[in-house]
Amino acid sequence: MSLGFSPCPNDTFIFNALIHGLVACGGYRFREQLEDVETLNRLVLAGALDISKISYHLLGFIRDDYVLLRSGGALGRGCGPLLVARQPLPLEALRGAPIAVPGRYTTACLLLRLFDPALDNLVFMPFHEIMGAVGRGEVAAGVIIHESRFTFTSYGLTRLLDLGAWWEQDSGCPIPLGGIVMRRELGTEAAATVERALRASVQYAFAHPDAASGYVHAHSQELSDEVCAAHINLYVNPFSLALGPEGESAVATLMERAERVGLIPTSTRNLFLP
Repeated sequence: MSLGFSPCPNDTFIFNALIHGLVACGGYRFREQLEDVETLNRLVLAGALDISKISYHLLGFIRDDYVLLRSGGALGRGCGPLLVARQPLPLEALRGAPIAVPGRYTTACLLLRLFDPALDNLVFMPFHEIMGAVGRGEVAAGVIIHESRFTFTSYGLTRLLDLGAWWEQDSGCPIPLGGIVMRRELGTEAAATVERALRASVQYAFAHPDAASGYVHAHSQELSDEVCAAHINLYVNPFSLALGPEGESAVATLMERAERVGLIPTSTRNLFLP
């Protein structure tokens, strides 16, 4: 089956054992495709991948065709997107001003719209280009994700808002960033098998943290060892092993709030396997 995920350290750390046959996969084999998260979002929206990491924002658009798996995703506390600018300024000053976001279907984009619908002059660009664009004054501010959380001060930028912290305080839930989905037409039995294999891959990563280092660094050569480690420590946590009731509730809450204000279409399909 085709399997999409990003080259970011947290994903390569999680999927290493699955891709390299270090855990049981129920007889399935996977053809990996590594892309940035917004490219993955658009591939899944087009139905081009069997299994993929996606932004939870996109989940609202594909629930009828894909089921959400409970393992392998990114959800937690203290790990949300940041809104940054060249200098401190009131958030109201950004209404109508151009704000860079890392893609139409990213959770970062959804959180910004949920926080203040008036922040609607959005400029979509790859996540790794946002800090430079803000620093050069091409946009008034930018929403940053991934390892940018650890490096934005080196661009001379200041944090205006932690969107994850806002979400946690406002909803009482951890922040759902990205999850793993699988095509519904492949069947419940196949999805359950893949979900178990994903859980085993995360368990292997926790038990053998150095085993994935070669795979991680092969796809993140521009990042230092310290940034890779910080990235993994921030985004890979017990929710990556299994969402559990708290994680499932957080995802459902995000979908409900986005539906309520018309940012995603409504759906009656169950998000998860029975």
